[in-house]
Amino acid sequence: MVQYNFKKITVVPNGKDFIDIILSRTQRQTPTVVHKGYAISRLRQFYMRKVKYTQQNFHEKLSNIIDEFPRLDDIHPFYGDLLHVLYNKDHYKLALGQINTARNLISKIAKDYVKLLKYGDSLYRCKCLKVAALGRMCTVIKRIGPSLAYLEQIRQHMARLPSIDPNTRTILICGYPNVGKSSFINKITRADVDVQPYAFTTKSLFVGHTDYKYLRYQVIDTPGILDRPFEDRNIIEMCSITALAHLRAAVLFFLDISGSCGYTIAQQAALFHSIKSLFMNKPLIIVCNKTDLQPLDGLSEEDMKLVKEMKAEAMKTVMGQGGESTNEEGVLLTMSTLTEEGVIAVKNAACERLLNQRVELKMKSKKINDCLNRFHVAMPKPRDQKERPPCIPDAVLEARAKEAAEKQNRKLEKDLEDENGGAGVYSASLKKNYILANDEWKEDIMPEILDGHNVSDFIDPDILFRLEELEREEGHRQAEEVEGDFEMDGAELTPEEQEALAEIRRKKSVLIKQHRIKKSTAESRPTVPRKFDKDRQYTAGRMGRQLSALGLDPSLAVNRARSKSRGRKRERSPDRGTNGSDAMDVDEETPNKKLRMRSRSLSRARSQSRPPSEVVPGDGFKDSVQKVKALKIAKKSVKKRNKNARRGEADRVIPTLKPKHLYSGKRSTGKTDRR
Repeated sequence: MVQYNFKKITVVPNGKDFIDIILSRTQRQTPTVVHKGYAISRLRQFYMRKVKYTQQNFHEKLSNIIDEFPRLDDIHPFYGDLLHVLYNKDHYKLALGQINTARNLISKIAKDYVKLLKYGDSLYRCKCLKVAALGRMCTVIKRIGPSLAYLEQIRQHMARLPSIDPNTRTILICGYPNVGKSSFINKITRADVDVQPYAFTTKSLFVGHTDYKYLRYQVIDTPGILDRPFEDRNIIEMCSITALAHLRAAVLFFLDISGSCGYTIAQQAALFHSIKSLFMNKPLIIVCNKTDLQPLDGLSEEDMKLVKEMKAEAMKTVMGQGGESTNEEGVLLTMSTLTEEGVIAVKNAACERLLNQRVELKMKSKKINDCLNRFHVAMPKPRDQKERPPCIPDAVLEARAKEAAEKQNRKLEKDLEDENGGAGVYSASLKKNYILANDEWKEDIMPEILDGHNVSDFIDPDILFRLEELEREEGHRQAEEVEGDFEMDGAELTPEEQEALAEIRRKKSVLIKQHRIKKSTAESRPTVPRKFDKDRQYTAGRMGRQLSALGLDPSLAVNRARSKSRGRKRERSPDRGTNGSDAMDVDEETPNKKLRMRSRSLSRARSQSRPPSEVVPGDGFKDSVQKVKALKIAKKSVKKRNKNARRGEADRVIPTLKPKHLYSGKRSTGKTDRR
């Protein structure tokens, strides 16, 4: 189980967002309305509650930041040194220390202002103290803004670190750059480490997992190390040094015997001797890689001598520390990641030696003495010399034979496929085992979706019975309609009436067809305003002409249609009579068109209001331009007063109308309200 999961650290907001989060929470979670008529004790409690609640929120947020970030002195030394290498623990501790100091300062500010609020003698004094308290708290947060930003950068980087368990079974791969370490971890695990033909492709630690004897092993790929003084090594190399120093693991030291990595065997041997102190008390295997380019037997005498010296040092490292007694063949192994020759042997050897060492260490520890008395392996003793072989009843054997015979005689879908042309020609029928009343129904085409509905939702076991009922009911209804409905058959009508009826029916069918065509093209047809519609098909005049053509009096229908459309309401004119008859005469009966238009324009002008820029005598303005400018200046001058007046007696102040932490980021499906 991984003990250190840095991905769960909460996001650290920057200074401005931090203040917006706390103040908006205070605004939403505490009362916001207070009146001058309240007792002074109630006013004090109101503002003391706001100050205390704000301080509690700041304290909670800052405490979460301090607690969630790991303490370098309390975690495993591997992670402590790794964080020091990556971030410099002095800067890290200073940032957390500033967060802690800010938390204490905010607590002190709240304590002081609560004490002052106890003696506030008016609403104005209490409100000023509250504003001052919250302002000082926000100032403290603004001052630690750089520390919050630094911790957020560290959190993002730590979330990308691999999850390494320092206490589990671990295989550590080390060596010069470009010797095949990443290729090896890609072969034995499901890790996908970038592999390139140049040095320092791997810049950080990568973790993969493999299985051996039903146990899970953790494989760590480290960046390449160069042979140079300790103080000259960079951050990438120090990650490898930290892993070698602190992890109890089986170490695979990779040696490129072909020299294609750009470093000679002598340089790689020098690196091995410089860091051999880090291999103490750990199973060590020297892996000669890239044997497809250069076999181990084909090395020169000098290089072979260096390899044997490294092998002797590896044996001495294990034996000198009281490790397990191992044979010489398990210390030096050869492989090629390109051809995969020897890759599994290297993995199995490393896992086996690590497992043996862990078992030996546990056997030497004091805990094993407390467990040995609980273990007891029971071996059954024979009670006589009679042999008792396993016995299977005859009924079981017969059932098995019968089942085997049925399997031989049964034709499978695979056999049918081979008989009928093979895959791609024969398609197995999924419906042949359907249980239906009639076998002919099995291959019927059954739609799954019909008219936008799922057919299976409407399947009823009594559907046939219900269908018969519906058909019977439909028959009764049609019979009743035939009996009671009155349909003109033309027998009782005069020849003129029969012609009129035929014309009406023909016209009705034409209108229905036109309506259907219009409805089918409604989406692609533009909407034309009535005043620009040149066709004007459906008008009262057209209806009157058609009725007249049929020999009918259209006056009643036309008047009824016109009475439904309401015209503009006419206003009373001062020169009208009491009943307005004179104006009515002008509107309706005056033959002069200009006179009618003039009367309507006058009534319309009376209904319009005067524009604000129009200069009225007595206003004191030279022209409309000067009046517009003066109105703008006046509006601007009262803007602040109006804003304060709208605030009222409540304590509600919203400095940021749309705080970023509430209006940014994704929301889940259907979530449109932030509360």
